[in-house]
Amino acid sequence: MSPDEGAAATDFADDGTRTRVADTGTWARVSAHAYPWDVLDDPGFVDRVQESGVDAVTLAMSYHSTRAATPLHPTRRLVDARYAALYRPVRPGIWGRLVPLTPDWCAVPDPGGEAVSILRSSGIMVNAWLVLAHNTRLGRLHPDVTVRNCFGERYPYALCPSWAEVVDHCATLAAEALRDLPVSGVSLESCGQMGVAHLGCHEKTEGAYPPLQQRLLSICCCPACGVDPELVRAWFRAGAVPEGVEDAILQVRHAATDRLRAAVLSAVREVAPDAAVTLHGHPDPWATGPSPGLTPTASSDVDTVLVPAWATDTQDAVARAARMGKVAAYVTVLPPAQPAALPDHVRRLRAAGATELALYHLGLANPETAWSPPLFTELGRAFREPMVEPSGGPWVPAKSWQVSGLT
Repeated sequence: MSPDEGAAATDFADDGTRTRVADTGTWARVSAHAYPWDVLDDPGFVDRVQESGVDAVTLAMSYHSTRAATPLHPTRRLVDARYAALYRPVRPGIWGRLVPLTPDWCAVPDPGGEAVSILRSSGIMVNAWLVLAHNTRLGRLHPDVTVRNCFGERYPYALCPSWAEVVDHCATLAAEALRDLPVSGVSLESCGQMGVAHLGCHEKTEGAYPPLQQRLLSICCCPACGVDPELVRAWFRAGAVPEGVEDAILQVRHAATDRLRAAVLSAVREVAPDAAVTLHGHPDPWATGPSPGLTPTASSDVDTVLVPAWATDTQDAVARAARMGKVAAYVTVLPPAQPAALPDHVRRLRAAGATELALYHLGLANPETAWSPPLFTELGRAFREPMVEPSGGPWVPAKSWQVSGLT
C-alpha cells in the first residue's frame, strides 16, 4: 500500500536520486487498548493517556472473561472478570436465549458508558472494542450453538456463526454496546469462528498438534455447518487432506463469517453511522480465534483490518493484508515483548504497509518497562516517522533508510 492513498507525498532529489517522502501527520494513527476499570476511579489515567501521545483509546464494551492486572490503579491490583460481560446496561426482552450479563465486579451500572464519558470530557477520542462470538458462559449454557470438532468435542468458548441465533446475538450485542455511546470508531474482535487454540483454563494444548491437525481440529462439524465429521477424522488420522477438498470446507466457514459480519455491520451502522469500523482479522484464510481468517470481501466491507503483530517477525502477515486493504498493526508492549526491540518492530510494520498502530495495553503495562521511559510515546514516534521511497525500492522509514529485517 502506498502512502499516496492516505496523504500527499513530496518529491525531492538527493544526489540525483528522486525520492518521495510521505506526510504522515494525519494518517499514521496510533491507538491503545484499555478496559473500563482502568479508567474508572483512577484520576491519573487521563493524564497518562495524554502524555502517551496516542490518538485514541480503544475501550472494551463487551469482553470475554479474564483476570487482569491493574499495576497503575490507585486502589486495586487485580480484576477478576469471571465471565464474558457487556459493559453497558443489559436491557430485558431483546435477546432471545443468548443473554449477556453485566459485570458484577464493576460498581456502576454503565461502566463502559461512564469510562467513555470521562475520556471524551478530557478531549480523548474513544473507539469501542467489541468481542463477539467468544463467550464461555453462554457456550456452557447453550452448547448446541458452539463449535464442535470432528471427534464430537465442544469448544464452549466458541459460539458458531453458522447458527442464525449466534448471528442475531452478536448483532444485538454490537447494537446494545454502542447505544447512545459517542465513539469515533468500533473494533470488532472474534467476528468469525474460534478454533481449537484458546488461551484459558490453564490451557495444556499448545504444541500438542502439528499445524495440519490444529487446522482439522478447528473445523466445525456441528449440524449448522454440515461438515461430515467422519471425513475430517479420517484426514486427521492420515495426516493429509485430499486435494481440493479443503476449499469446499473453507467456503462453508467463510460464508458463515460473511453472514455474521454483515449482520454486525448493519447493526453498527444503524446506531453509530459515522464510526470507523476496524475488523480483527488475519490474511491466512484458515485462521481462527480473535482474528479470524479474512474472507475475500472482508477488507472491502470495513475501514481497516487489525492484524495481530505481537511477534517481531510478523511484517509478512501485515504486508499480505495490506494488499487487500487498509491495515492496522496490533502490537503488544507486554512480556515477552522486549521494549528495546519494539521501535524497530513498528518501523518494519509501517514499511510493510500498516497505516495505523494499535498498542496493547494501557492498563496492563508494567510501570517500569512501559511508562518509565514512556514506551507508548516512543512507539508512536517511531511509527509516525516520515517514510521515503527510494527510487526503485520499497517504502522505508526516512530516519534509517534501512531497518533490520527490511531489504
